[in-house]
Parts: sequence; C-alpha cells; structure tokens
Amino acid sequence: MAESSYSPSVRQGFNFEKDAQVCIGFVNSLKIADQELAADLNVTDPENVAATLKVFGIASSIYWQGGYTDPVQFSCQVGTDNKNVLGTLVHKTLANTEVELSYTIYDFDPKQKKYYKCFHTDGQKLKGLVLKSGGELAMAIANDASGEVVSPKNYSLTLGVMPQDIAQQIHIAVSVNDKLVKAWGVAVQK
Repeated sequence: MAESSYSPSVRQGFNFEKDAQVCIGFVNSLKIADQELAADLNVTDPENVAATLKVFGIASSIYWQGGYTDPVQFSCQVGTDNKNVLGTLVHKTLANTEVELSYTIYDFDPKQKKYYKCFHTDGQKLKGLVLKSGGELAMAIANDASGEVVSPKNYSLTLGVMPQDIAQQIHIAVSVNDKLVKAWGVAVQK
C-alpha cells in the first residue's frame, strides 16, 4: 500500500511568496462532535494568487498509510479562538467523537510551472471519528503559541481521524495532469 506523507511549509501557508514553490496545505474545515470550528484564517490561494481562502488551519504535516481503513493524521496551526475551543474539547470526556474534515495540500509542478492539489478531499467533508490510541483520543492542542510564524498568534493542533463506516474518497495527484482517487472508509450493510 502506497502511503501519502506531506510536510507543508507553515511559513509559506501564512505568508505566500510566489518564488518559494514549496508544498503548502490547509485544513479547510473541521467539526468535532457538535462543535463547528471557525475558518478564521485568510490565506492566499496558490492556484490563483489574486484570490484568498478562509481556512481553519495551516497544515504542517499530514500522513495516510493508504489503506481504506487507515486514519488520516495531521498537524496544523490554528488561531487563538479555535485554540480555546479545542482546549476545552480535549479536556472533556467526548461521548460523540464524530469528525467532519476537509483539507487541501498543494505542491508545485516544475514542468507546468504552477501549483496543483496533490492530496485533498475535493471540497467534500470526510466523515470520521477521532482516532483512539491506547484508550486515549489522538487529539492535542498546544498551550503555547508557535514561534515559526509569530503573527497572527497560532497554536499547533494534532489530530488522528479514522473513517466512519461509509465509502468516501481521498484525491491524490503527482503533477497537474497525473491524478487518482482512492477509497477511504467502507460502507457497512445494516
């Protein structure tokens, strides 16, 4: 099984530079239990630098082993308001661990000389559950602000998400033209 692993540039995500041409990524939206987290960060759209996007977080890493039952695990930087909401969530006993997540990771195609979506949900919200590791939820938010990008204040979130029992899709590309779709989650007959 081919894994997908990316380490996007947080600096480039917050402060886009046209000549930097490095991997960048965003967690577009995130909902945990009944808590919809705000898309409160304005970033440059790498596919159209004249436009901006509102996103929940700036990705610093994302990993998927590639199997349809494997979790998507990621880290991202989030704003102060979301840090406070998440800080409360991690200390609660969550009876509902449902997650809705959308993300887009971009890479630069040197032949086409432009950014493309290399690992993404195609604008759809994946439905999952917070990953449990050793009986604990795989979810953590930093108390201290990150030093990599000082303004705006941002905090590191790490989260693992297992698929719910429904058939979903993760989109992968290795260039502007070379794309594929892989299954994530399995539909269970009731």
